[in-house]
Amino acid sequence: MRVISGSARGAKLRTIEGNDTRPTTDKVKGAIFNILANDIYGKKVLDLFAGSGALGIEALSRGAKMAVFAEKSAAAAEIIKQNLEHTKLADKAKVLKNDVFAVVKTITEKFDLIFLDPPYADELAGETIKAVDEAKILEDGGIIIAETDDGQPVPETVGELVLFDKRKYGRININFYKKI
Repeated sequence: MRVISGSARGAKLRTIEGNDTRPTTDKVKGAIFNILANDIYGKKVLDLFAGSGALGIEALSRGAKMAVFAEKSAAAAEIIKQNLEHTKLADKAKVLKNDVFAVVKTITEKFDLIFLDPPYADELAGETIKAVDEAKILEDGGIIIAETDDGQPVPETVGELVLFDKRKYGRININFYKKI
């Protein structure tokens, strides 16, 4: 896995061993960032269920202003920190080693882009989107990008959030929500 574009282009990213995380493939990551194209530069990013930090790091590499990474696994949080140092993007980032729902409830910043890639087996995407809406941490016009397993249900609307695009890549669905 590597950074696809921007200031850290080509940098290899580490992941933790085993099946505790499932990194977003370069193909899917590339598709997400092609869709977002002009919605990255200068934006504030929140990467929930961050794993290796690949999505937030890609956003930083492409000009995002700052990124916060939420990951409850101590091993994965350490990998994110190492990846940020390796890509020379650590000064624009903060890593929170905590449960995503605790982070969403306590964070005071608002974000323009929120990535969420929860464990597929737990089907947490809908619950996480609802928690983000209730916490009011997405800026007006902000976008949530939620990765889910094929066939996993996601709501069309959640509070002020509307599903405006959905893409399928093999067994992976990428769901785009916008705050209206």
